[in-house]
Amino acid sequence: MKPLQIVPPNTKLDFIGKRKAAFVLSAILVTVSIVAFAIQGLNLGIDFRGGILIEVKTEEPADIPALRSTIGALNLGEVQIQEFGAPDDVLIRIQRQEGDEQEQLAAIQQVRELLGDTVEEYRRTEFVGPTVGRELVQAATLAVVLALGAILLYIWFRFEWHFGVGAVIALTHDVVTTIGLFAITQLEFNLATVAAILTIAGYSINDTVVIYDRVRETLRKYKKLAIPDLLNLAANATLSRTVVTSVTTLLALLSLVILGGPIIRDFALAMIWGVIIGTYSSLFVAVPALLFLKLRPSDAGADEGEESETAEGKAPESA
Repeated sequence: MKPLQIVPPNTKLDFIGKRKAAFVLSAILVTVSIVAFAIQGLNLGIDFRGGILIEVKTEEPADIPALRSTIGALNLGEVQIQEFGAPDDVLIRIQRQEGDEQEQLAAIQQVRELLGDTVEEYRRTEFVGPTVGRELVQAATLAVVLALGAILLYIWFRFEWHFGVGAVIALTHDVVTTIGLFAITQLEFNLATVAAILTIAGYSINDTVVIYDRVRETLRKYKKLAIPDLLNLAANATLSRTVVTSVTTLLALLSLVILGGPIIRDFALAMIWGVIIGTYSSLFVAVPALLFLKLRPSDAGADEGEESETAEGKAPESA
């Protein structure tokens, strides 16, 4: 039985030939994302805006959908309910109420009265104020900046400067468009979303590193091949690996969207976008960027005396 091949062997797609169209599309996506963020901003979740947090242990395994419906009927605003380690351990988040501390206490009392005897124990009841929310925004921003900075430093030292700049462009493209997606759709932006952005950055840079490794290898082997043809050769050589990785990841994420419930849905949607945009940017942004950065065979750091092949030489096997 032949193995399943999503991408046929010896594929010869012209990624470099489509670079102008790809750059125009990317410019539009980035511009729209920045404008949407500037005009609409992000729909910050309870983690960042502050609110009420109640952890309870129920008499029996909790019916989460029923709790959402029941507590939602109190008209206290946004409500998030999820299991917290065990079926009878429930975490309830309610948005910050308008007014002072008395308004928050009144909302907590309403929830307590509604839950009644179904609760065995109130494990904690907290009010996250706007000051804590602002601190979380600052901490989340710092986490993203430091993580991206560390990734970019790695790429800079791992490859030559051409590859470092190309990776910076692709990674910035992915992060900006992901934030733009949340600004446009007004999906809730919370700590889980920050985790999704960091995961997307790691996924995207991994794809880029794999392709750049093949580009550098191809530079050393085909010194007389024109740079556009050489970049296409390297991108096609890794295409099977890239597509298989993306498809399998998307299948898992689609399962989370369908079966994971509303708590994890925004995270999964962000990841789906990240996989799609990360795959696109690796092939249509990161690789063509090397052409504009004047990459040359000498930039691969080939050893003296290493054999080189022409365009008629044997192409690398698919990764």
